[in-house]
Amino acid sequence: MRDTAAVGVSAVAGGVLAGASAAPASAGGTGERHQSWRSGLSRLHDAMAARVAQGRLVGLVYLVAQRGRVHVETLGSLALDGAEPMRRGTPFRIASMTKPVVAAAAMTLVEEGRLALHEPVDRLLPELAGRRVLSRVDGPLDQTVPASRPITVEDLLTFRLGHGLIFEPTFQPPYPVIEAAKELQLVMAEPDPRTPHPPDEWIRRFGALPLMHQPGERWQYNTGSLVLGVLVARAAGRPLPEFLRDRLFRPLGMRHTGFSLPAADARRMPGLYAADPETGQLRLQPVSPPQEWTRPPAFPSGAAGLVSTVDDYLAFSRMLLDGGVGHGRRLLSAESVRLLTTNHLTPQQLASAGQYPLVGRGWGYGMGVSVVPDEISEPGRYGWEGGYGTAWFNDPNRDLIAIALTQTVDFLFDGGSDEFQRLAAAACVRG
Repeated sequence: MRDTAAVGVSAVAGGVLAGASAAPASAGGTGERHQSWRSGLSRLHDAMAARVAQGRLVGLVYLVAQRGRVHVETLGSLALDGAEPMRRGTPFRIASMTKPVVAAAAMTLVEEGRLALHEPVDRLLPELAGRRVLSRVDGPLDQTVPASRPITVEDLLTFRLGHGLIFEPTFQPPYPVIEAAKELQLVMAEPDPRTPHPPDEWIRRFGALPLMHQPGERWQYNTGSLVLGVLVARAAGRPLPEFLRDRLFRPLGMRHTGFSLPAADARRMPGLYAADPETGQLRLQPVSPPQEWTRPPAFPSGAAGLVSTVDDYLAFSRMLLDGGVGHGRRLLSAESVRLLTTNHLTPQQLASAGQYPLVGRGWGYGMGVSVVPDEISEPGRYGWEGGYGTAWFNDPNRDLIAIALTQTVDFLFDGGSDEFQRLAAAACVRG
């Protein structure tokens, strides 16, 4: 999202190639609606192509789907030298777009009774029992009070467990609790460099820290998904990558999504780019090289650890938009989808969350939810962004899906993501 720091940009800190569009299926609309769709997509193409031509984007793959129509465009290249073009099947580091996927997986366990939304996580995560809470978020680690109640499963899904990233007065200021997490190599914000700790050791170390706020009190970004990934694996009785593969990826045909890739697929990953703060020119970043993705990580991050493709993420998005049904098979109940995609924050929690990174949205389970009309849609749109330059939303009111995958961090902060989402929504057929 516009969440540079939250997914690693704090650590990370040409010509247009031919596009490719899937031939749209008939939507049964009038010629006027068809022309509106084509004109809207043309405006979107021109805007994104201009960003590539201006050197603001190395390349991107984007998709707009509505009522049987699927339009996919590929622009630019994998690297600044332009030798290899972006392709429809290019794999991308989706960073925080991992969060909705892991939240959906957690709901399959809730439906089976292996997790309950309002149960304490202590049963499966005893490392988090008997929590202490800092008397002051910037205070010493030994100045704490008892937690008023245990952390629940829903606290993790709604990011109200009492711990997360701090964006004000600066991003992750040097408070003792933040410095202690760094010393423990927990990697609370950035996906890269990765934590070296496997899940059991990671949760043990995290459990040694006090919470920042009382459970249920405030919304704070990121930590909930890190802990949720550990919880899901324990509830499932098997590693998170294996569980996601069996419950979501295989049934949905998401063959190119995972925490690691075969070497041949990893070689097709784009370089990761961010603008040089002095020159403004895009520069290849040293983190997350393709070879890193050829081996499973020690800690499969439920917050930012997946790589995927535009068609794979379309399959996940369509499953949600279809009320939990994918490829004719029910994977989630309609009620679980409703809980995932409905805002759960109170007005007070929305106000205390600050302008960033929610930027006017509420929070469902693992994803943002629009709560007021804006330039993109009426309330009810849901989705999220990834800090390496990816964006997604579903608009159930218009049966609309929009996905943009880049590996240019600045796409989230120079107006690129906002422009894409606004133009993608404007292209859709109304009525």
